Amino acid sequence: MAFPTLLRELTYGASHLLFPRLCEGCREPLLRQEEVLCLSCLAALPRTRFHHRADNEAALRLAGRVAYEQATAFCYFSNGGLLQHLLHRLKYAGRKNIGTYLGTQAALDLLETTWMGDINVIVPVPLHPKKERLRGYNQSVWIAKGMARLLQVPLAEKALRRTRHTESQTQKNREERIHNVRGAFEANGAVLPPEAHVLLVDDVLTTGATLEAASAALCSISHLRVSVCTIGLAGF
Repeated sequence: MAFPTLLRELTYGASHLLFPRLCEGCREPLLRQEEVLCLSCLAALPRTRFHHRADNEAALRLAGRVAYEQATAFCYFSNGGLLQHLLHRLKYAGRKNIGTYLGTQAALDLLETTWMGDINVIVPVPLHPKKERLRGYNQSVWIAKGMARLLQVPLAEKALRRTRHTESQTQKNREERIHNVRGAFEANGAVLPPEAHVLLVDDVLTTGATLEAASAALCSISHLRVSVCTIGLAGF
């Protein structure tokens, strides 16, 4: 083994002993080629496989409300489940790398579709600036970054702007959620390619109220089409 390679291996080994990288699922040490989750916990994620079906549950939940081309969700989201833990760590523990990791895993599924090749820009659902300042970042941006990097599609972080600060959606029913976010977004067509086919990205789809409002803003731009991908699909 060449000396530079040996030095890198020794440095990595020492670093791993002092600061062990643990799986976010089982807390076992990660192998060098693993990130965030070990292979066993990655395989245990409750994937929806929606990308294989046009009439999937995510698409049906948005049907008649969002003028989308395609809609999908990567995994089922359940209270106390592994995906909830990962998204909680992403949103509240500063673990941006979990966002890019989940975005990359979702993008691997999207590569299996025929429609992904028509997407020419990725747009994350924005937070209100006040909320983003408090958190320090927008979790959906980091998910979108993971997707954009693997799919090699441009990311347009400034294509949507949240124009007013809305209350948390967590404890609201469907009608309250829709009213809460109606008209809360504004699109900036100047940063989008002509006749764009946007992949709108968010962390979790519940009632679809946020995605509906964000899509409505984007569709105010002439000749623009929207498809939707979220990391989780939650019950409501």
